[in-house]
Amino acid sequence: MGSKEEVRDRISIADVIGEYVQLAPAGRGRLKGLCPFHKEKSPSFQVDTEQGYFYCFGCKAGGDMFSFVQRQENLSFGDALKKLAEKAGVSVETRYGEKTSRDIYEVNAFALAYFREHLPGPGLEYFRRRGLSDATTERFELGYAPEGWDGLLSRARTRGLSERQLLEAGLLSENVESGRVYDRFRGRVMFPIRDHLGRLTGFGGRVLGDEKPKYLNTPETEAFKKGELLYGLNLAREGLRQTGSGAGGEQSAELIVVEGYMDVIAMQQAGFGGAVATLGTALTAEHATLLSRLGVGGLSLMFDHDQAGLKATLSGLDQVVGSRFRVRATNVPNGKDPADAVMSGPDGVAAVRRALAAGVDEAQFRVRAAIEKHGKETRDGKRQVLMELLPRLQAGDILDEGAARVRDVVCDELDIEPAVLLDWLRSKAKRKTLTDTHMAALSAGRGEESHELALLRQILVDPALLAKLDGQTPWRNQMVGKVLLAAQGASSPEAILELFRGQPEEAVLIRLLFEGRDPGTLSRAGSEQYEQKVHGYASAAVDDIAVGLTIDSLRSEVDLLKAQLKSAALGEQRGMLLQISELQRAIEAEKRTRRGN
Repeated sequence: MGSKEEVRDRISIADVIGEYVQLAPAGRGRLKGLCPFHKEKSPSFQVDTEQGYFYCFGCKAGGDMFSFVQRQENLSFGDALKKLAEKAGVSVETRYGEKTSRDIYEVNAFALAYFREHLPGPGLEYFRRRGLSDATTERFELGYAPEGWDGLLSRARTRGLSERQLLEAGLLSENVESGRVYDRFRGRVMFPIRDHLGRLTGFGGRVLGDEKPKYLNTPETEAFKKGELLYGLNLAREGLRQTGSGAGGEQSAELIVVEGYMDVIAMQQAGFGGAVATLGTALTAEHATLLSRLGVGGLSLMFDHDQAGLKATLSGLDQVVGSRFRVRATNVPNGKDPADAVMSGPDGVAAVRRALAAGVDEAQFRVRAAIEKHGKETRDGKRQVLMELLPRLQAGDILDEGAARVRDVVCDELDIEPAVLLDWLRSKAKRKTLTDTHMAALSAGRGEESHELALLRQILVDPALLAKLDGQTPWRNQMVGKVLLAAQGASSPEAILELFRGQPEEAVLIRLLFEGRDPGTLSRAGSEQYEQKVHGYASAAVDDIAVGLTIDSLRSEVDLLKAQLKSAALGEQRGMLLQISELQRAIEAEKRTRRGN
């Protein structure tokens, strides 16, 4: 038996999640509580103790106990397995590289003490001139690397640290030709850089004069990966758990992304507790994954750029970032950088707050830019707008909040029914240019539930029902077709879910599984009766859904004929109207079959 299975056998998912969430009974084998991954007042987070999965009907997070710990603690699967194995008393092999990273944190802690020791003097004077209070200097652990080539190295030798350890931590540089090593940071004020868990990963240093480079960071190490780090995030996390992160305590679920260390420190000192900065990179997909796990809902980008620069920033935003968050961008008032703006006094703080509120919304910017380019007065113009925005509309996961925001704006601007837009996005139509039939359907609107997803929900209740399908159905929903193909021969819902561990389909399948088996609202007796009859209901539902799929197919033919009718010759229109009438009679007959008449 593998380590994962041993852990699963020894501890229950209720015990694991119960350490983070206060759970209450919600029916047979079900527990509920407030979701730890987003803010809510009524519980939408449920745990199925029999199946070993959790699901939130609010933010759509779902998975098993390993997924929960990964998401809650922002760990890799291996680290989550190790953490739970220790809890279960199961021995697992230590991953390569863990000791190296741990040593680097300890070496960095030694260096921080050295830099903090040397802060009084030029370093402290610099920070005070920039308007930082002593409390802020202490909170951000600011320091100073004195002049000299080997001050840190000499101190390290007296503490039993080797050159190799300092080199691996990025605290020394090496002359390739001579082999000589020397302190990497000299004559610079020092900014310790911690990850979101508070681990000291590296440093940034700024010169006090005009020397180059102005800023110098720790090089890439086992612990310091600048594309995954955000300066100040360990402190900003506290603001995410509070009701407001702005200077006036206004309601906010956003982080404010600025450009430099001093911008972050000054903004947080002024009360903008959600301020963070990238380390000289753009926001990355790795940043997006981390912030999603931390429950961030929006990002305000505040740079000292002009309006054209803001639009260029939004236009070039990483698709993963744009799809997961509400993104707004703004420039700093009066052309200042954020630090100077908030340090100028109450008026400057108020101006920054107004600028944040008036930022350019990424979803609106993208949709309106596409409309300006193609127009929306004609069917062809709308078609071009939708095709240009397709990557943002679907975003790899139909439940993405960022994608939902773009869809909302598109529906408002193009007068499209939201349910019909979703129906198109779920279909194979996204592989090709939108036809007139699709455009007519988008304009007309139809709000029926997706029969294919309903079918998949019943298959998850009882995988044996796969045998009822003939394998010839042309699935419009690509995900449904993929899952049903992969699920052939699966004997349980758990076996199907295991096929899609860590893939985008996993969260959707868990949601459908919870919806398909939800006795939580029933009495104890009703719950037992539900469990006895659920497979019978599922079998009947498959038959019913099959009829629904036939109706959908017939309706598509009707839509196509109606779209062609306007441009058809007068002599052809009579025959087309007869076909439409026959199809509509067939639809009514299928409906009667569905009702059992």
